[in-house]
Amino acid sequence: MVSQFPSPESARIPVVLLVEDDPGDVLMITEALERVETPPRLHVVGDGQEGLDYLQRVGPHAGAPRPDLILLDLNMPRMDGRETLAAIKSDQALRAIPVVVFTTSDAESDVLASYQSFASAFITKPLDLDKLEIVVAQIQRFYTGISTLLPPERRES
Repeated sequence: MVSQFPSPESARIPVVLLVEDDPGDVLMITEALERVETPPRLHVVGDGQEGLDYLQRVGPHAGAPRPDLILLDLNMPRMDGRETLAAIKSDQALRAIPVVVFTTSDAESDVLASYQSFASAFITKPLDLDKLEIVVAQIQRFYTGISTLLPPERRES
């Protein structure tokens, strides 16, 4: 029987980009990702504009690795998550990257708008720290463990 999971030799450390402006949320999400079985290489930016700069490798992000997954908050200064999601999904080089909207909002209009802009998932952040850790671990496990990642040569295009 052939295993559906990658062998340890072929496994690689996934790269996750967190686009989040709240330092408390950044800390909680970072700590939750550090506790998962295979912690990703986490890169954090504070708003949507910096997220796009990272993805487009502009300025201080010139050598940034292409992420396997983007965790995107909606309510941020400068460029919010709605605008950021639309920009990512309209860019041929970026649109294949899964984007999970991870926000405190549970507004039906935000859910609908996110899916209409091709978000991979919409998840409301739990307010309880223990629940947040469980949800973050489930997101990470699914997107960088269970689902198939793009091969490195396709991520860098």
